[in-house]
Amino acid sequence: MELSVEHCEFVWISHGHPDHLSAESLKVLNKKKILIPDHVGGLIFRYLKEEGYNVHIIKDRVWTKLSDRTKVLCLCDYNQDATLLVDINGRLIVNMNDGGALGWKSFIRKTVKSYPLSFYLHLEGIGDAEMLNFFDEDGNRILREPAILTAPLGPWIAQETEYIGARFFIPFSSMHRYQRQDSVWIQQYATSISDYAKGFHSKRCEILPAFIKYDCLNDKLEKINPPEIPHIIRYPREFGDDWEEQLDKTDVTVATQYFQSIFHLTKSLDFINLRVGGKDNIIELSKKKLNRGIIFEAPRHSLMIAIRYEIFDDMLIGNFMKTTLHGKLKSRTPTLHPYFEPYIPKYADNGRAKSKKELKLYFREYRKRMDYNAIFSDLILKKFEDRSKNIFRYYFHESSSTYQKAKRTYHSVRRIL
Repeated sequence: MELSVEHCEFVWISHGHPDHLSAESLKVLNKKKILIPDHVGGLIFRYLKEEGYNVHIIKDRVWTKLSDRTKVLCLCDYNQDATLLVDINGRLIVNMNDGGALGWKSFIRKTVKSYPLSFYLHLEGIGDAEMLNFFDEDGNRILREPAILTAPLGPWIAQETEYIGARFFIPFSSMHRYQRQDSVWIQQYATSISDYAKGFHSKRCEILPAFIKYDCLNDKLEKINPPEIPHIIRYPREFGDDWEEQLDKTDVTVATQYFQSIFHLTKSLDFINLRVGGKDNIIELSKKKLNRGIIFEAPRHSLMIAIRYEIFDDMLIGNFMKTTLHGKLKSRTPTLHPYFEPYIPKYADNGRAKSKKELKLYFREYRKRMDYNAIFSDLILKKFEDRSKNIFRYYFHESSSTYQKAKRTYHSVRRIL
């Protein structure tokens, strides 16, 4: 596999998360042609260009020929994620990585229908790729219910693959491991290779092993079976993090300017408290009473890198930063959506849309790239889904029978629509 990567001509980068865009890995591939999506904000393009890489933006919905038998089409969405469609000798690969193809599901399904053979690659799991490190106000970690850990993934994977219309599903973008000593607690929520096929049943699609070679000339499959990488625990100090180190005055000033510059925060929150080295640093966002707030407890070094370089999503998905919701934000299933996510890590940091006007222009640009049907089927329904989910999370835990029944009903209706 390493030899294949070393001899490739092109490298595609979907988005800026460290597990998708690694500076250390790119150093080995510095002579390659780097292909990236046409993300609003252009953060990745500017960074790679400044670092001297041969980087090219792929426009949405345009097939780009890479060789006599290979062409690619990129679709970037307003969540700063991207999907890559790859046509290899008339076989279609739908590489959705860990995104949701927001605004593009209709286009993808229509494209899949025109191919006799298609493969769907996507992250599937029980949520460890998102921010789960929540604590209550007494300092106790809020763990997800055991029922979430034991629920089979197969039925959900089969349903999603059928919805896309692909012939095969391949586990993808979800084999990550947690190395930091202060984040390994979340490994219990990670998905094992054997979990994907559990409960999978479909008359229209099949699930393939995670590691395979597929011959697109003769349609032959070969399992790779790579050896498992040893799980090594690394301590925070190896990354420059000392949990006892406090913020200085300059740090507080920089952090205050960062959070107060984002319009959405000033409307949805009253304060953010950065608890660093045991000391509270309260950043006021509203002149009202401090009823709605978030406490982020994190080591100084990583926190300030995320703030100074405006890559706060790295702190969220790392799951070593402790997060506490205060006041009216508390619910049975804690979430930062929509009070903090995706406005800060996606729209503001990556999309450079901080003010009310910038947000309006940001969404207008993405709507221009989609057709009318996509705006309804993908965007409006997604907004309805998010709001409904937040309401149910407030009153019902996500492992409850009521929550799960409502979830199944929604997805059944979505498939009909």
